[in-house]
Amino acid sequence: MTRMSVRLLRAIAWSAAVGLFISLFAPTAIAQTDGFVAGTVRDASNTPIPGVTVLVRGTNYGTATNEDGYYRMTLPAGRYALRFSAVGFAARTDSVVVRRGETTELNVELEDAVMEMEGVTVEEEGATKDAGVFSVDPEDVQSMPTPFKDGFRALKVVPGVATNNELSQQYSVRGGGYNENLIFLNGFEVYMPFRPRQGEQEGLGLLNPDLAQSITFYTGGFPARYGGKLSSALDVQYQEPENAPIHGSASMSTLDASIHAGSSALDNSLSWTIGARHAQPGRFFGTQDLKGEYDPRFSDVQGAATYRLGGGHEIEALGIYADHQFELNPTERRTFFGIISLNPRIANNQFRSLWSDLAGARTDGYTTRFGGVRLRSPISDKIELSHAVAYYSTTESENFDITGDADVYEVDPTAGANNPENYNRLSNSQHTNFADNSVDVETLTGRGRYRYNLARHALEAGWHVRSLHFDDRLNEKTVIETGRGDDYRRIVVDSLSDAATFNEMQSGFYVQDAVDVLPQRGRFVVTGGVRTDYYTFNDEWTVSPRISATFQANEQLTLTGSWGLYHQKPIYRELRGSAEASPDVPDGGVIDDLLNRDLKSQQSSQFVLGGEYFFPSLRLYLRTEAYYKDLSNIVSYTIDDIRVEYSGENDADGYIAGFDTQIRGELVPGLESWFNYSFMIARERFKPQFQDEFNQGLVPRPTDQRHTFSAFVQDYVPGDKTWKLHMRALYGSGLPYTPPVPGPDVNGQPTRQPGDRMSARITAYRRVDIGATKEITVVEDGIGRTPVKLDLTLEVLNMFDMDNTVTYSWEGDWTRVPKRLTPRTLNARVRLTF
Repeated sequence: MTRMSVRLLRAIAWSAAVGLFISLFAPTAIAQTDGFVAGTVRDASNTPIPGVTVLVRGTNYGTATNEDGYYRMTLPAGRYALRFSAVGFAARTDSVVVRRGETTELNVELEDAVMEMEGVTVEEEGATKDAGVFSVDPEDVQSMPTPFKDGFRALKVVPGVATNNELSQQYSVRGGGYNENLIFLNGFEVYMPFRPRQGEQEGLGLLNPDLAQSITFYTGGFPARYGGKLSSALDVQYQEPENAPIHGSASMSTLDASIHAGSSALDNSLSWTIGARHAQPGRFFGTQDLKGEYDPRFSDVQGAATYRLGGGHEIEALGIYADHQFELNPTERRTFFGIISLNPRIANNQFRSLWSDLAGARTDGYTTRFGGVRLRSPISDKIELSHAVAYYSTTESENFDITGDADVYEVDPTAGANNPENYNRLSNSQHTNFADNSVDVETLTGRGRYRYNLARHALEAGWHVRSLHFDDRLNEKTVIETGRGDDYRRIVVDSLSDAATFNEMQSGFYVQDAVDVLPQRGRFVVTGGVRTDYYTFNDEWTVSPRISATFQANEQLTLTGSWGLYHQKPIYRELRGSAEASPDVPDGGVIDDLLNRDLKSQQSSQFVLGGEYFFPSLRLYLRTEAYYKDLSNIVSYTIDDIRVEYSGENDADGYIAGFDTQIRGELVPGLESWFNYSFMIARERFKPQFQDEFNQGLVPRPTDQRHTFSAFVQDYVPGDKTWKLHMRALYGSGLPYTPPVPGPDVNGQPTRQPGDRMSARITAYRRVDIGATKEITVVEDGIGRTPVKLDLTLEVLNMFDMDNTVTYSWEGDWTRVPKRLTPRTLNARVRLTF
């Protein structure tokens, strides 16, 4: 890679955003906003340490100390965390406030690594270098042009994450399903919504980026401590201010608003941070083909606190309350689709239009409550105990009663009037969609974690016990009526009325050790572990060994690898899944009778091998990883929008293989950018007893997205660092789906059933979002002498107004009608930080 390549990458951001900036006010004077930080790094004997790496945390921007241990850096005014590291010494992070035109002195003393709890150093320093591990800077989440500043949606620019729906917080990692991802906030496990059908109903994810200190994402090969999901683990640590005055932010846009604050108190015995968010994006959702009165309201409050008891003992607490409501009174839908052909000798015109008049209403909502408390107890400088208890509950409901009259027309593209009377009507149908569903979920979890740190080992063991409670009520029906007279048909798509209660227990235990193998510390670290889990529902024990290694070949090259056996215990939706979508379950059917108590945990044997090379002169990293997952005891499923419908059986085996490549670094000092490309194949083969005429041989899995590209680029406006550009680009090749075919008659009425499994594909997903931010220093010396800044941002979401399809509906005589996502939208944002 050459310097010309770097200039080209910078030009991508500038070229994509230039159309926006020609309409913005250009500053007439160049503001000088830079300051300096300098100092000397010494050891415990006051001897200067040469060659110490000094980096701005979360970036690759930095410098190194000279032979006298001296360093100096130029940075824009603001608060930064600088990380100091050198071979043989324990790394240290200190905060510093840089003021415009001034030099701030920060002298640092590094302690000998032998004197530190080296196991902790091995574990923490090695985590983000291991196979399949990526870090996301919370500041980058704030900068990304997205509909909501949502941590889950920001993961879509991480290598290996599938891309196909900007409305959803759900994500698929390296071919895995939406329910195959672990999520931890401050070490407490939380969950995605259980019952949404469409991404627009989900609202804000529980990860609040305003509060986040670090975001670590394991896309594969995660260690034994993180449990048994098949695909990924997300570990988010919220801020824990120490010796810090009150600080925070307030933000408002045309779609959402947020506020947060944090500080330390009681002579630094107490650290706290709290944040609140509210989104009411009716205007954003109203840009879709489906018109009506949208009234979405998404709100949450989160808070975290740490109280230091003395002697190293700490009590940590985390609390979350989220209330999300989505209301819609639909009126009409106008969708154009198909192929325009003006030359019949080449192709026939297949341009179509769906005109649907709707009546009724729908209300979807969920209320989530979480509370967790943890006690950390160091026994010595080598032994630490941790015990926690957490309560999680969510109440989710969906209520709709909507009727519609739909006409499908053949459209003459030369017609001047937008009037259906001028079009050729191909079919007419009437729809009735009714549901009155709810699910209440409660979990109570106790957890222990024990760490023993030796000179070259980080031993760790842990356990958990969890009770699960589900109250499920289903009452829904979908009916389509087509034709008239002798051609009249009434098709029952699904019908179910039932209720069930589910109470079970889960438990598990793990042990792992991170070993620093070679005499040169940190060069070759191997982490091995094993966990065992038990589930009362199917009386099943599983054992999952795992191992990973990181080898620092030289200053530029790092090699990584991992292998692990992963078991995913069947969740309630997997146990009960197919009943919800089954057309032949009569009203009054019993969900309990459909629960499969012989269902086993899905299993994945995963191999990951990768390497990372650093180009020092360019400040760029090139990282590539290849992976293979051997899947067994699969519970097959289909996806409609974001609704996952499970078979409820261990009916297939399969595999997933692919590779991820990332170029990441600072195209300009202080601003990190990256480009990702992923290739993947996901296949499954149904077991003989579950095969039918539609699922023979190896077939694509629902998440078989062959090609994925994503990019996040940041840059300054040349000559003025108070202006920043941000671009996010996403591409994902089409996901497979199963088209329907006529099914058997039920009570004298025809039904629909799935046809050839995963035999068709949705069109590719393409999207570019850009943003421009002007940073204004309101007060130079605010609270704690930290500058108070105002950011003014204008974003163009889906800049090129690309039509993206998330799923299809079927009208009349099996006419396929796409459901589209959001077109181009403008969003303005104001953010104050202090």
